Formats: sequence, structure tokens, C-alpha cells
Amino acid sequence: MSRYEGSVTRTHGPAVLAALAAVTLLAAGCGPQQPAAGRPGAGTASRQPAKAAVPGGFTLLATGDVLPHTEIIEQARKDAHGGGHDFGPMLAGVRPLVTGADLAICHMETVYGENSGPFTGYPAFVSPPQVAAALKATGYDSCSTASNHTLDAGGAGVRRTLDALDAAGVRHAGSARSASEAARPALLKAGRATVAQLAYTYGTNGIALPEGQPWAVGLIDRDKILADARAARRAGADVVVVSLHWGTEWQQEPDEQQRTLSRALTAARTGGRPDIDLILGTHAHVPQAYEKVNGTWVVYGMGDQLAGYMYNPQGAVDSRGNQSSMARFTFAPPGKAGGRWTVATAEFVPQLTDVDHAFRVVPLAQDAPRGSTHARARDAIRETVLSRGAADDGLVMTG
Repeated sequence: MSRYEGSVTRTHGPAVLAALAAVTLLAAGCGPQQPAAGRPGAGTASRQPAKAAVPGGFTLLATGDVLPHTEIIEQARKDAHGGGHDFGPMLAGVRPLVTGADLAICHMETVYGENSGPFTGYPAFVSPPQVAAALKATGYDSCSTASNHTLDAGGAGVRRTLDALDAAGVRHAGSARSASEAARPALLKAGRATVAQLAYTYGTNGIALPEGQPWAVGLIDRDKILADARAARRAGADVVVVSLHWGTEWQQEPDEQQRTLSRALTAARTGGRPDIDLILGTHAHVPQAYEKVNGTWVVYGMGDQLAGYMYNPQGAVDSRGNQSSMARFTFAPPGKAGGRWTVATAEFVPQLTDVDHAFRVVPLAQDAPRGSTHARARDAIRETVLSRGAADDGLVMTG
């Protein structure tokens, strides 16, 4: 048992980015089919494309668990300089990569408390709602919210979290405040495409669903996932992305559930067209492999994007818990109407929560000095991500 678990075209200039952080908390909520927000075009990381190079295509970027431990909350308090909590500085290092994508998806693992707190870390997480503003300022369009911690603060925590994300202008999938909301897929615009995001978790740490609210969080069920994917397609989705909170903690090899479910989901087709176009995994705390299964990319686990000091089941500090990958897929449009959008380019960027430098999240450069902490982390992430033969299917590391 670990410390963590109890069981749209971008056209704006640089000035917009500064303004965005200031106004995020006052942003209006999004409707059910609102396009992804416009992004500032000010700078991307070295050698990183600002948008899809494929004519008519789009680039989707996804990242792992945002997990505010007590020390992360304290750092955000310090970074706010007396103004509450500011999580923006911790995420600023990856903002150029996030804003450089046409569509960016995060994973919000924890739920939010009241503006004034109290806030808690492990084992029952209640995070400051200002996390939502930081996610928006970093450039995220949508977050998956189904995790084993979704019910840590009951139904009230779910409502506060989704209300805060709405206020910040960040879409969400995986938890809901009503049956109608749970039944409605998050439909996001990315260039010419409509992208549906669906999200589910393996469980909720034994916490029962709120009475009369079986829809409060999406639970992994193969038939339900496929039914939702087909409904999203009928609702107009060109690309269906499924976020799954699954796997075995601290295990870098995908477990039996991950392998079996990924095969079943990627094999499903309607009219000869796959029902699901991409699977994005979270939960294990450590980076896991990418693999093409039945012609569809599966990211078994991206790892924790933002987390505090991580302790493995043996009680030792384990730096793997602060390593993760950013998944980036460039989709190309079909040759004819009704065809499948295909992945033209598959990439990953290693990243690290630098616990020795104020918990800043940093992308790990390919030219990091040999033998440095960053180079060792980069190489470890690369080895794991490519461990199931993804390089043979075209996955490349960038940074």
C-alpha cells in the first residue's frame, strides 16, 4: 500500500497568455459542445511543432495525474504570495508544449474543496479549487475526472470540482452532477474534427456512490464504455478518446486488466470502423508503455504529472512516482466522409516533477547532460514507454 493510495485554431499573440492567467477564475462556463478554447501562439519548446503539420489534421496532447499532495498545496500557497494558492508556476514549464497542441487533455485525479479550505493530501485528497485556473492558464482544454479519489469528498466534492472547472473554462469527462450530464459526452473541437472524450475508473477506494446518484462517476465496464463510444459517434464525434484510470500501482508492466480490456475495446467496430480511436491511461504512479493494439494506440499509463514526494509500497521514496510522459498524436482526416481519422504521427515527451526545485514540472530534453538527474529520468521513461515495441509502430521521443 503506497503513500498515495488508501487501497480551434490557435491564433492569439503572447499578450493573451498573461491576460489568461488573470481572468481565468472569472471565465464563463462552457456549454455541452463548446469548442476548445483558443490558445496563445507564443512559443513552443525547442523543436516542437506549434500545430498539426498534416493538412486538415490536428494534434492532441495528453498528460497524467495531477495529484496535489500536502507539500504541493503548500508550495502553491507560497507561489501565491499571500493570494491564496497558485499552481501555475509549477506547471509553467510545460505550458509551451500544452499550448502548442490543437487539443490538450489532462487528468484531474483529486476533487476540490471550498475556496477557504480545509485542504488535505493523502489519503483523502481535497485540493484548492485554484488548480482549475492553473490548468486553464497552462492551456488545457479538458480533463478526465474519473479516479479512485473522485468520491473522497462525496457528491459535494464532485459538484465543487466540476463547478470550478466550468468557471475556469476547462471541459471535463468522467464524473457528473446529474444523470443528463453523465449521459452527455464531452465534445471538443480540434481543427476540423469533433473529438469526444469519455472517462472511467476501476473503482473509488471502496467509497459507495452517493445514494440515488449511480452516475456520479464513470466505472469501468466494457459494454458501457463501448455503448458510450457508439453514442458519442452518433452525436457527431469524428474521434473518440477514452481515458481510463486503471492498472496496478507502481507496476510499470500493464496488468491483465489493462491488456484484456485494451484488446476488447480496440477490437470493437461498427460498420467496419473502430468504435474507439485512442486510449489514455492513468493511475499507476509510474510511466507505463505505449502500444498499438488492433491498429489503435493505447497509452497504458502516463504517470503522475504533478505529485509530491512519492513513497512506494516498501515505504521508500521512489523517484519514478514523479516521472511521466506527455502523449502527442497527430491525427489526419479520412480520405472520404465517414472514414476513420488516423494517427499520422505518434510522439511522447518525457517529463518530471522536480521535487528538489519547488515541484516544478519540466519536460526532459533529449540533450540533457549525460549522467544528470534529468538524463537518467529521461532514459528510464523512454525505456518503459518503448518496452512493448511501440518504436516499431512509429512512436518517437521528442523533447
